[in-house]
This record gives sequence, C-alpha cells and structure tokens, in this order.
Amino acid sequence: MTDRTLPTVRLGETGPQTSVQGMGCMGMSFGYGPADTEQSRAALERAFDLGVTLYDTADAYGNGDNERFLAPFFKAHRDEVVIATKFALSIPPDDPSKRIIRNDAPYIRQAIEDSLKRLDVDVIDLYYMHRRDVKVPIEETVGVMADLVREGKVKHLGLSEVTADELRTAHAVHPIAAVQSEWSLFSRDIEAQVVPAARELGVGLVPYSPLGRGFLTGAFTDASKELSDGDFRRSQPRFTGDNATANAALLEPVRQVAKAHGATLGQVALAWVHQRAAVYGLPVVPIPGTRKAERVTENAGAAHVVLTEEELALLEPIAAQVAGDRYADMTFTSAGREQ
Repeated sequence: MTDRTLPTVRLGETGPQTSVQGMGCMGMSFGYGPADTEQSRAALERAFDLGVTLYDTADAYGNGDNERFLAPFFKAHRDEVVIATKFALSIPPDDPSKRIIRNDAPYIRQAIEDSLKRLDVDVIDLYYMHRRDVKVPIEETVGVMADLVREGKVKHLGLSEVTADELRTAHAVHPIAAVQSEWSLFSRDIEAQVVPAARELGVGLVPYSPLGRGFLTGAFTDASKELSDGDFRRSQPRFTGDNATANAALLEPVRQVAKAHGATLGQVALAWVHQRAAVYGLPVVPIPGTRKAERVTENAGAAHVVLTEEELALLEPIAAQVAGDRYADMTFTSAGREQ
C-alpha cells in the first residue's frame, strides 16, 4: 500500500483545485448506523495526511450534526481543504424522519446561513443543490446560488442528481463546477446523457457511492441480515433478498482483477471510477466514505491502480446485470427524470 500524496485536478473550468479523490463524510454521523467519533476523527486526519483535500457533507446529514462534527477538523486545516456541502432536503419539524425537497429562495437563504454557522466558516468552497424540486425552475434556484457567490458566501456551485438538460440550463445562469451523482461498477445511468453534457460544458463529476455503498468491497452480501437496524441500506432494493444474492455473484470478475493486482475489491472498484476520467475526458473525483483510517489508506491507494484494457473489458458487463434500482424511489435521481 502506498502513502504517496494524491495528485490534484481542477473541478470544472473555473472550479476548485482538489485531490483526485475526496472523502464522503455522511456516514460519520448519519445513515450507516452508530459511529465512533474518535475513530471518525482519526479517519479524517489520515485522509488529510494522504493528500485528500475535498470533504463532502450536507445539511441534511443528521439534521446538521455532520456539519457540526466536521467543523473542528475544517478549522484546523481551513486553508488546505475544500469544503463541500449541500442544501435542499428540508426536515419537517413535525416529523424528523422525513425529507422535503426545497429549492426556493427563502429556504436557500436560510440554509446557507445555517451551514456557515454549523461549519464555523465565512465561506463554503463548493455549494451543491442536493436534489431537484421540479416545481421551482432551476434557473431561479441557480440564480439565488449565484447571488451567494457574488455576496462572498460561496466560491463555487455544484448540482447533485440533475439531468443533462437541467445541467445545461443551470450552467447558462452561472458556471457549474461539479455534478454529483452515483457512479460505480453497479451504477452507470449517468453515462447516457449527464456525463456527455458535463464534458461538453467543462463540468467535473464527483461520484458518490463509488463503492456501491460498500457492497462492491464484499463487506456484506445481504443488508437486511448483516447490517444494523439504523442502516438505511436495508431499505435499498439492491442489497436485500434475491437481488442481493444475484448482485453478490457479479463480484467474481472484480475478485479476479483484484487478485491480479494484489489489491482489494474496493480498490479495483475505485480504480475503475478513477479511469472514467480518461475514458470520458473530464475531471472525475470520487468521494468514497468510510469511518476507519485503514480504509482511508486503502481507498487512496486505488488512485494509483491502473486497470488494463482487458481488465476493463472484463468489468464492463457488470452494471447491465445488476438487480434492483439504486433507490426505491428513482424520481429524485437524474435517471428518474431523463427523457
């Protein structure tokens, strides 16, 4: 395993310069069951030591808890990290278990102030619209986001789970630095329209769940049997029952490639995502999430694994054979709205 500092890349033609691999921080306080705070802090510091500069969070992760948790780490390294957070998933006060998508101006205005306060910073480096509210014209939403840039509260803009047409409309209002969407050996729907649009516009891609929420590492084979009650993967169609059994069998070629490289399954899956940059000719910065320092080291090592054409061909058929959608409700994803 290498400790080489990660190389850097610019997200978008005018976006931030970041490490070629970032870190998804959601699981440190939300989504994947109980987390150990000290263990998570050690993972953050290990990532920083390895040259990871992009750290991704959102106001909805633990109702602000994730931003609060990250604030001391960001304060200690403020000039050396790129802080990415998101708005759009509002939590109704009468039911904290639900999320309502909001893209309206009053909500965005309140969201940015709340995130700045929780993160204890004066400016956010990369501010994403987390999900699209189709009732609000996207040019209006991005217009408000552009105002935040002009006011010095945000440096760069990003969008998550938008269609190609939505991206083009948004980019015409203000330059978009990055589009965030799920992209992995199991999830390739964005390659049809979103990725070509991003390349056309000079927008970077930030794949979330590049390890298939851990499934591609072989860490579990059936979420309903192996993961804790608080783990939201138990509700995702791919990871339970017959779907999980079928999908676990798809990991065999990943194992073959991993053996050839003396690598882990996760490193092969991440290396495949990294190589999408060369395949499609645009910046690609995956943000694998973990709460363990040793996994951070493993993930960073994947940036230096280069798969051969033969190995890429072996992995190519996997996505088309995956059983189950990535969410029970796909209307909140770009794939669910693409025409």
